[in-house]
Amino acid sequence: MTKALPFTQKLLFWYRRNARDLPWRRTKDPYKIWISEIMLQQTTVNAVIPYYKRWVKEFPSIQSVADAPLQKILRFWQGLGYYQRARNIHKSAKTISKNYFRRIPRDLNILKKLPGFGAYTVGAVLSIAFDYPMTIIDANIRRVVMRQLAIKGRADNSHDGKISLFLKGVLPGEHCGDFNQALMELGALVCRNKEPLCSVCPVKGGCAAYKKGIQEIIPQPKNRRIKEIDVSVAVIKRNNRYFIQKRPSRGLLADLWEFPGGKIIPGETQKQALERELLEELGIRVYGLRHFADVQHFYTQFRVKLHVWICGVASGIPSDKTHRWVRPDDFSKYPMPSGSAKIVDLISSGKVR
Repeated sequence: MTKALPFTQKLLFWYRRNARDLPWRRTKDPYKIWISEIMLQQTTVNAVIPYYKRWVKEFPSIQSVADAPLQKILRFWQGLGYYQRARNIHKSAKTISKNYFRRIPRDLNILKKLPGFGAYTVGAVLSIAFDYPMTIIDANIRRVVMRQLAIKGRADNSHDGKISLFLKGVLPGEHCGDFNQALMELGALVCRNKEPLCSVCPVKGGCAAYKKGIQEIIPQPKNRRIKEIDVSVAVIKRNNRYFIQKRPSRGLLADLWEFPGGKIIPGETQKQALERELLEELGIRVYGLRHFADVQHFYTQFRVKLHVWICGVASGIPSDKTHRWVRPDDFSKYPMPSGSAKIVDLISSGKVR
C-alpha cells in the first residue's frame, strides 16, 4: 500500500460522517452539478442554496436553459454577481442542446472547449457526476494542501504544480467525486482560512504546517486594497413609471439594467455630477432634484456608494430597446446589479413619493 492511502481513507471516512446536506449533493445529474459548481465560484454555500433551488425549479434541464432568452437567464442570476458565468451557462447549454443530444458530454476534450468550462469545472463535473479519476484545485483545496505540505506564500496558482502532484498521489481508484468534495468540505469546515480547527482535523497527523505550528500563517494573507467609488444616481418618475437603461453588452455588469447616473468627479457635488451625467448620457435636463437615499454595495475590488436623487424631466428622454419606462410591478423582468436592485427595494417599499 502507498503512504497516501491513510490520508485518503481518513478523509473519506470523515466526509461521510460530516458532510453538509446540500441540495446538489442529492443528485448525480451532471446538469445540476454543473450549475451548482458555477454558482459556487466566488460565492458562499449559504448564499447559493436559494439561488440554486430557484434556478433548477425554473430551468430543470439543459434544454430549458437553451430555450430561455438571455435576459431571463440574467434575471434569475441577479444577486450572484460575476454575470459572465450566467452568459457562459447560456452559451454552453445552447451548444450542448444542439450538438450533444441535450446531455453534458463525458469527453474531457469536448467539455473543456465549452464556454465557462475551465480546468476546475471540467474536473468537478466529470469526477462528481461520472466518477472520473480527476483532481481539482479550488481555494479550499489549495489551502488544505499548502498546509499539508507546509508550502509558504500566497494562495495563488504558482504552487499548483506541487499541489497537483500531491493530489494525484492520494486520489483513490474510485469515489473520486466524493474525494474532491471531501477536500473542499474539509477546507470549508475545518481547515479554514482563519482559525483552523486542527483539533478535529482527520488528516492533521500528516500535516507539516500543523507539526511546525505555522498553519495560521499558511497561506500568507492578501493585502487587498478596496477602491472606493461614489456615484450619483437619478430616480426619474413619470406617470407611475420609472426610467431605467441597459448597460453595454461588454464590460462590467454587461447587459444589466440600471438607473441612470455616473461617477462623481473630484470637485463636483453629487447634484452637479448627476446633472452633468444625465446631460452627457441622455441629453436631458432635470428639475426638482431631491436627495433620497445612499446605497452601498461591495464588489471584489471596490466599494460603490450610490447617492440616489429623485428628479423630474420635462421631455426628450429616449424610450427604445436600451431605455425603458417601467412600472414598479415590472422591475422583476429586468436583471439589475445589486446596487440598483437595492434602489428597487426602496421604491417597492413605498418610500419614493
